[in-house]
Amino acid sequence: MTPDTRPENRDETYDTFRRSLRQQRIERRLALSADECALLSAKICEHIQDNFPQLAGLRVGFCWPVKNEPDLRPLIMSWIESGQAGFAALLPVVREVNAALVFRKWTPGQRLIADRYGIPTPAAGEFLLPQALLLPVNAFDAAGYRIGYGGGFFDRTLAALKPAPLSIGVGFELARVDSIRPEAHDVRLDAMVSEAGVFRHI
Repeated sequence: MTPDTRPENRDETYDTFRRSLRQQRIERRLALSADECALLSAKICEHIQDNFPQLAGLRVGFCWPVKNEPDLRPLIMSWIESGQAGFAALLPVVREVNAALVFRKWTPGQRLIADRYGIPTPAAGEFLLPQALLLPVNAFDAAGYRIGYGGGFFDRTLAALKPAPLSIGVGFELARVDSIRPEAHDVRLDAMVSEAGVFRHI
């Protein structure tokens, strides 16, 4: 474990460790300039496109970027414009706080509303099951585990979806840590993509 992820003392609780780690990495990401964020996002999009060509024909869930998260919208737009059969871009919808997420199709120009967390989400439309998920991360480790915002939404979603979608974490290298200290409820990702490349965990 690197010095900046080590608990300050041995009595620090697991939750405190995660909150501290999450906050550290979000602050680092927020410190990126708009140009830096755009450049790193473009590299991530390129890696996804080159290494997961099958996504262009699947129902793909992604997240509207907030707090300087990687912006995947240019990649999503390219898939929409390609018009390949079977592709749909899906955005998550929070229906209940302690339940799995559901997903609605997104198209450019569609009306979006801010959910309870201030994240744009489709106001209407049928719910579709994603075949792949591009998940933002606040921290990730080499074993394929991630830290999100602490709500557990994606862990519950990955555990609930049948068949299981291809799960791909998306984040900047500044989010990499030695270990997030995974627990039983944490779901391991199939792969992680950063500006440095693709790291598979299957």
